[in-house]
Amino acid sequence: MNLIFTALLALSNTQPLIVQFLKPSVKDIVDIIIVWFILYRLIVLVNKVGGYQIIIGLGLLTILFFVATYLELEMILSVVEILRDYWLLVVIILFQQELRSTLAKISNTNLLMAFQKKPKKSIYAPLINAVDTMAFLKKGAIIIIENNVNLNQFIETGEKIDAILSNKLLTSIFDKGSVLHDGAVMIRGDRIVAVKIVLPITQNIEYRRQFGTRHLAAIGISEESDALAIVVSEEKGTISVAQNGVIETDINIERLVEIISDQPNK
Repeated sequence: MNLIFTALLALSNTQPLIVQFLKPSVKDIVDIIIVWFILYRLIVLVNKVGGYQIIIGLGLLTILFFVATYLELEMILSVVEILRDYWLLVVIILFQQELRSTLAKISNTNLLMAFQKKPKKSIYAPLINAVDTMAFLKKGAIIIIENNVNLNQFIETGEKIDAILSNKLLTSIFDKGSVLHDGAVMIRGDRIVAVKIVLPITQNIEYRRQFGTRHLAAIGISEESDALAIVVSEEKGTISVAQNGVIETDINIERLVEIISDQPNK
């Protein structure tokens, strides 16, 4: 009996504490309402995916953080601190479309284009177009651009044609039905000087294990001169470039333009 009385007495003594804990203060109510409003607005903003609305929301959230810090609103501070730890990821996710659009616009501005590398010679435009076409059609090709080292000794091994560099001519040369498609094409300045050229094959063992004849020939001529060798794979349609005894495989047209831009002046 005494035990029951003691338990009741203890419960009666702690009841005010329990009631006090469950009874929210005005500050707690304000805290909860603001957190609810923030979460609701964030959901609305995400659904609308509005860039400016999100900026305004993040700005208000920043202001709210300082207000909550001053008023010591613990729940708001805890939510804001979680967002703070992942703010960069949140911004990237929310602004992915806006960021992509902005970067695309910047890349197309004249200011940036002025600083981008361009081919030193616009005469290479037909070459780039031809390589792009042949890669799409998976038409095997090997094209040599002569630089400062004279390549007459290799030109003599082929058929001299001395023709203006053009997209149609290059692509037709490497047609399987063409009698000129075997061997390499030599470009000097704005002219195709020879076709069906025989090139030296690299003796590098590692390369010989990895590549076929066209790629090995491209590496070989780049080992013996400062020429740039461009190869289009007949099997995969990929583009490779060999220079200074090193080959770079599976490049895109943008990378090809960059490499050609770095060629020494004649």
